[in-house]
Amino acid sequence: MRYLNYFDYVLIGVYFSILIVLGLYLKRKASASLEDYFLGGRKLPWWALGISGMASFLDITGTMLIVSFLFMLGPRGLFIEFRGGAVLVLVIWMLWSGKWHRRSGCITGAEWMSYRFGDGFGGQFARIARAIAEMVFAIGMLAYLAKGVGLFLAMFLPFSPLVCSLGMIGVATVYTMASGFYGVVFTDMLQSVIILIAVVSISLIAGLKVTDTHSLAALAQEVTNSSEWLSSVPSLHTSMPKGYEVYQNLFMFTVFYLLRNIFFGMAQGDDPKYFGARNDRECGTLTFLWTSLMMFRWPMMMGFAVLGLFMVKETFPDQAVLLPAAELVKQHVGQTDQSRWANALAGIINNPQSYSVELISGLENLLGQDWSSKLNLLSFEGTVDPERILPAVILFSIPKGLRGMLLVALIAASMSTFDSTVNKTAGFFTRDIYQRYLRRRAGNRELIYASWAFCVILVTLGFLFAYTAKNINDIWDWVVMGLGGGLLVPLFLRLYWWRFNGSGFAISMVMGLFGSVFMRILTPYLIVHWQFCEVLTDPRWQFVIMLGVGLFGALIGTYLTRPTNPKVLEHFYKTTRPFGFWGPLKHTISGEVRAAMVREHRNDLFAVPFVLGWQITLFLLPMQLIVHAFGTFWITLTIFIISLVGIYFFWYRNLPPTSENKNNPLLGV
Repeated sequence: MRYLNYFDYVLIGVYFSILIVLGLYLKRKASASLEDYFLGGRKLPWWALGISGMASFLDITGTMLIVSFLFMLGPRGLFIEFRGGAVLVLVIWMLWSGKWHRRSGCITGAEWMSYRFGDGFGGQFARIARAIAEMVFAIGMLAYLAKGVGLFLAMFLPFSPLVCSLGMIGVATVYTMASGFYGVVFTDMLQSVIILIAVVSISLIAGLKVTDTHSLAALAQEVTNSSEWLSSVPSLHTSMPKGYEVYQNLFMFTVFYLLRNIFFGMAQGDDPKYFGARNDRECGTLTFLWTSLMMFRWPMMMGFAVLGLFMVKETFPDQAVLLPAAELVKQHVGQTDQSRWANALAGIINNPQSYSVELISGLENLLGQDWSSKLNLLSFEGTVDPERILPAVILFSIPKGLRGMLLVALIAASMSTFDSTVNKTAGFFTRDIYQRYLRRRAGNRELIYASWAFCVILVTLGFLFAYTAKNINDIWDWVVMGLGGGLLVPLFLRLYWWRFNGSGFAISMVMGLFGSVFMRILTPYLIVHWQFCEVLTDPRWQFVIMLGVGLFGALIGTYLTRPTNPKVLEHFYKTTRPFGFWGPLKHTISGEVRAAMVREHRNDLFAVPFVLGWQITLFLLPMQLIVHAFGTFWITLTIFIISLVGIYFFWYRNLPPTSENKNNPLLGV
């Protein structure tokens, strides 16, 4: 009862009880077939899929990470999150890559490889490589989630971060295994309501806390050493605390990550929500709703960042005590690297009797009588740990009773991301490995059991990876830049180049996959022996290097092996209708259909800057209101309105009707 009261515990208990009941209720429905288990039978309405998408992209770890950058930079923290947290890939998914994948009729992105490359050696090689790559990517994502959940819950419970993450994700694993995609969607809808309540609560508390912009700017400069904290424009040089120096060139990072997200969006789109959509129109409308609902995340996170400024000022009037406190811990705990730092602090806080009197008395002298609570905010570098601002605000600035509601909201957010990741990856294993190559005649019950076994193994590997990572930012950088860069080239070329074949895809993906894993493992050793290898710590260089590895593998694999079967390629082109380098196939369709395709592609491409402008300003507007930056708010609002007008003319009014229209030449291909 140290940090929570009975009402808090009741709320948490009720939430987990609802999850268990809902999981049991949906178990029979989800187990009817693989299509039901992984896609909800393709019967779920677009608005349910859109709400589920929002919830699946919102988690404790990502929220903690984004709050950390908003705390350090103010609204400009959004631009660092162009690397993933701002979900700019949704722009391309909404306009074309989502509907392109839906048109295949497949269940998973790996099965889609057979649709694109055929069932020959190249197609099967590509299918296996895609499935394995998805599993490795999921392990990285689960490690990211586990690391953040542990850091978050350890602030409230008398256990280490490792134990906390084991407990919560263990419950989520059992629930996800039982309820399948139905459970993903329906619980995401429930969790979205909980999240909305948290958004309103935190936004109001933070908004009322800010009296005027001058006082807030002065407070931010004192706490974070940032003189431009209220700015919404990325600058050429930005002051960053120790451990985050790589983000000092914020403007260049913004441009780099913007381009990276556009290419990633063009390469992806094989999300189960698109395979489960009922038509092309719903692929667009569900993503528009998905993106719109993501807006609610940003005022909540900005509210936590603002409250974090006040909390840090009150907790550490003099931050100079933090560095000697960190050195004291390192001196007495022994071999404690950055990846073990949070567990070491949890041990001191929860079991001070197990440590020397000199350590405890030293911490008390430096941090005061309530040293155990303050120790949670101590970073490995001897500064305020920005990744723990979110749980610290709930701990120190939110009254008991309301804490339970916020905890449930953030736990719900993390559960929704976790269940989506596990369900999607289990589909790759069960459909594309187990059923395709190991047990072709397996019955539905056996396939569901195989999926359950795989879920357990997948989550276990994710935990092992999380235990070796320095922090959540470290994991995220590797997942989206190192691993993401290695997988980007084959995923991109499969949609835009006719000559690219299954062998080229598989060889490129395997080289990118192994290259990124080896880079992750070997980089610390290379830096010790060769100083020039320090460049590998920069996620931008990781991305560029792995992009080169993937491109080399793609070209070698493609030109050393046979082209894709012409009949397979023609069927893919006619049904998917992509743009890009498809010259030899253009003669296979009629002039009327070709003209309709050109119009569709032109409108989709012209809409890109408008959708980008709409999404970025959509996220900035509520944050500017929270910090009372009314001058820049009106400029942002003008851009937002212009972007909406462009979206209507270039995208919305050109969406196909919900029902199939036989007069539409594209539907007659």
